[in-house]
This record gives sequence, C-alpha cells and structure tokens, in this order.
Amino acid sequence: MNKVSNISQVTLLIIGLIVLNFLGNISYSRIDLTEDKRYTLSQPSIDIVENVENPIIVKVYLEGDFPSEFKRLQIETRQILEELRAKNNNLRFRFINPLEDAQELIQQGMEPSQLSVQQNGKTSEIIIFPWATVQYGKKTTLVSLLKDTNAQSQEEQLQNAIQNLEYAFVDAIYKVSSIKNKKIAVLKGNGELDDIYIADFLSTIGEYYKLAPFTLDSVNSNAQNTLNGLSEFDLAIIAKPTERFTEEEKYTIDQFIINGGKTLWMLDKVNAELDSLMATGESLAYARDLNLTDLLFNYGVRINANLVKDLYSSKIPLATGKLGNKTQYDHYLWQYFPVVQSKNNHPINKLIEPVNLKYANSIDTLKNSIDKTILLQSSPLSKTIGTPSIIDLKTIAQQVNPADYSNGNQIVSVLLEGEFNSAYSNRIKPFKFSTPKEKSNSNKIIVIADGDIIANQVTRGQPERLGVDKWTGQQFGNKEFLLNCVNYLLDDTGLINVRSRTIDLKILNREKAYSERTYFQLLNTILPLLILTLFGIGFVYFRRKKYNS
Repeated sequence: MNKVSNISQVTLLIIGLIVLNFLGNISYSRIDLTEDKRYTLSQPSIDIVENVENPIIVKVYLEGDFPSEFKRLQIETRQILEELRAKNNNLRFRFINPLEDAQELIQQGMEPSQLSVQQNGKTSEIIIFPWATVQYGKKTTLVSLLKDTNAQSQEEQLQNAIQNLEYAFVDAIYKVSSIKNKKIAVLKGNGELDDIYIADFLSTIGEYYKLAPFTLDSVNSNAQNTLNGLSEFDLAIIAKPTERFTEEEKYTIDQFIINGGKTLWMLDKVNAELDSLMATGESLAYARDLNLTDLLFNYGVRINANLVKDLYSSKIPLATGKLGNKTQYDHYLWQYFPVVQSKNNHPINKLIEPVNLKYANSIDTLKNSIDKTILLQSSPLSKTIGTPSIIDLKTIAQQVNPADYSNGNQIVSVLLEGEFNSAYSNRIKPFKFSTPKEKSNSNKIIVIADGDIIANQVTRGQPERLGVDKWTGQQFGNKEFLLNCVNYLLDDTGLINVRSRTIDLKILNREKAYSERTYFQLLNTILPLLILTLFGIGFVYFRRKKYNS
C-alpha cells in the first residue's frame, strides 16, 4: 500500500513540475527587487525592441579575465541584454574575447581602452575593448560601452557606463531597425556655417532622420513653391546665419512655423570671432543685424546685442614661447566662452554634461501666451557687456574680482511651446500665399543665442567630434544637448527618456577594502561557519529533546 502511495506521489510531483514549466513558458515574468529598478526596462525601450520583426545579432567584446570592477560591467551588460531578449526572442547575443581579433577590431573603429587597476595595494595597467556591435540585416552599428564623460575617476566612469547601457543598446537597435520618416531641412543661403563645421552633428542626426539642405533663394520668384518645398520637412535647422534675412524669407519661415513646422535657431546677435582676435590680440565686437528681432519678438523672445562673460568658462590656447622650432602653448580660461547648464530638470538637459558656448548673447523672455522653458543659462557669477566693445587678450592676465560678476544667471537658450500667432498678422505681407494662416496649432521652437554651439573643430581639413576640445580633451554636452533638442522637437521623446534615466550604483571603496581586508576575510569565512555550527547544535538539541520526551 505504501509503495503504491509513494508511486502516486512521485507521479503527481512529476506532472506538477511539467505543468509549472509549461505555465512558466507561456507566462514569463521577472521581479526586479533593486531599489532603483535597475533591471526594469523603460517603456520606450520595450516599445522599440518589441517592434523588431527580424533577428538582431549583438556581439559584445567583453569576454576574458577582468578586474572585479570591470567584471561588473560585463555582468551588467549581460543582464541588460537578457532583459531585452526577454521582450523579443529575435535578439541574440554572445560575448567574444577581443584579444583574438584585436587588430581587426581596431580597423573597424573599436579603439581599446587602457585602464589602471589596483589590486592588493598595487597598480597595474590592462587593455580592454569596451565595444559591442549590433547587426540587423545588412546594417551594423558600433556601440561604445564606456561613455565619454568628464568623470574624475574610473569608478565614476564605470557608473556612467552602466547607467548608459540601456540607452546604448536600445539606441543602436533603433538606428539599425527603424525606418527614417522625419525630414530635416538645413537652411542655407544666409551665410550659415559651412558643412565641415556642422559635419559631426549632421552625421549623428543623419542616423535617425532624413537630411537635406534647403535655400530660400527662390522665394522672390516663386514664393508658393518655396513654402511648399519647405513644408515637406518636419524641422528646419538655422545654424549661425551671418547675412540679413529679407521680409520674404522671414514670411516664408513664419508660415512654415504656423503650419506646424518645427525650428531650431542657433543665432549670434554679435559679430565676434576668435580667429581675428588671435591674429591681432584684440578685436571689435559689434551688433549683427539679421533682421530677425521682430519675428522672434512675436514668438516670445528677444536676443540682446551683448556678450555673456562667465567665470565658469572653458579655455583657449595661447602661444607662450618656443622649444626649438616648436611653438609651446598654454591654456587659459576665457570668460567669453561660458560653460552653461540649466536648473530645470527638463528631458532635453537632464543628465548631460555642461554645454560650451562661444561669444553667447543673453535672451529676454516676453510675456505672452507661449510657455517658456529655460534650457541653458550661465552661472550666477556672470555678467553681460554691451556692444560695440573691444575684446582684448590682455584681460586674461588681469586679476578677476568676483564682485564684478554679480548679474546672476543669464538666459542663453529657451524652449517655446504653444499656439503661435503669425508675425505678419495685421501687417502688410511681402506677398500672398494661397492659404495663409494667422495662428498655429500647438508647436515648438527652440532658440539658442549662440551659433557656435553646433560647430565642431577642424583639424587638417577633417571635422573633430562635437563637444570635445581638441586642445584640452575636455568633454562638453553640446552634441547630446542638440540631439535631445531635435528629438524633442520631432516628438521622439522616448529616446530622450531612456538617455536621461538614472541608476544609483554603490561603488566599492577600494582603499578601505584593502586596509580592512583581514577583517572582511575573517567575517566572510568564520561567520558562515559559526552560523552553520549554531544551527547544527540547535538541530541536535531540539531533536534529542523531542524524542527523549
């Protein structure tokens, strides 16, 4: 009887396990017990990954022996990929030892990183390839797993890298699998920046959107066709024009906005350039008339013909002597190059590095029905100087009095949102459109009072990375900020939210761990044995007490 009962119990147990396994396969779920929900994907990530219909192949070059802190990067990378695969079985990944094909990886653009490692109080150097590739069909893109930041330590760099993992992979998946639907016009014809100076940013947004140059030259001969052509785009980028806009060109842009087109303005109201200053040691800064004041005033902002000076600024290189035939340079803070941020925790500027501007102007916001969000502003230790004025390199050597920089934060970038009235309402119009509009539906405009925010440096005819100072190597958030601006204007807020996600990592204090290593070693070896011994003694005691009574 007992034998039959045991067989029945075993049979029921096997059936139960099979049923549980089947239910687990059709109803899969994970529970994230971390405080910051580190392993819970954001909804935009889920939406992007779930829309992928064909296989995505991810190769991660983080296989091999690593120190504990970079082993963590490997583990966190595997975790995020497992979470992504749980949302879509089309995603497949594998980890590869990069040392087997190091030369080939370097040729593909995957530069290795040299890192300092401390173990047992000693420092050594190791080489790793913190890269991955994401392939979808014939498209392949590189994923850098170590984010470029101004982190002061490797621990901070590691934290930034882990925090960026979800965005890095989801962004790569989006780039290789999505269809470009939105179109961006880069306005030309009014002395805007040459292509080589905006090449890095255009190549970046070109991975997400369709790009094309657009001129307003034909507006005088065929205004309607010009507006129709411009209206085929979703966004117009105006990057540092230097020539005056005609009323016909302004009215065309106005109607583009009123009909729903988004605009990103990067304007210099003052003519001041570093090149002329370097040539003579001083230069004249004077107001630049772009004939846009009334247009922007109507939308709710005014760019002032002044220059913002900020004690929190970036550096410029100056020749200080020669060593043999080679010129020696030193770098000095230049208060006309403010490094700016924002107090507003807006998706556009959340968790990005400070942005570097050059000869920026201040912005006044005007009272109207438009919602205004300050995206960038100078530090409290800043001031403005009027124009015309002489800019002299000799001021670098002068003692700075912080009391002279007490004008407070100066606004240098504003987001405008709302229903815009045409700047040509109740005015004589330059010409007639077939269906002119007087008021827009809900729309967005971003105004930045610095045209150089988008300009990358150039070396030997080749564009450098935007936001990286080629002289000092310092990283700034220009590219990330502008990319967020474009994403936000085109309603691609999903990627912004993933990019700005925060993860709170607890970094090991290696100095404390090394100095107190004996204590922690004893704690981790003796304490478990002590607990196990106490459990055994207790178990024997209660067992004897039970059966002796």
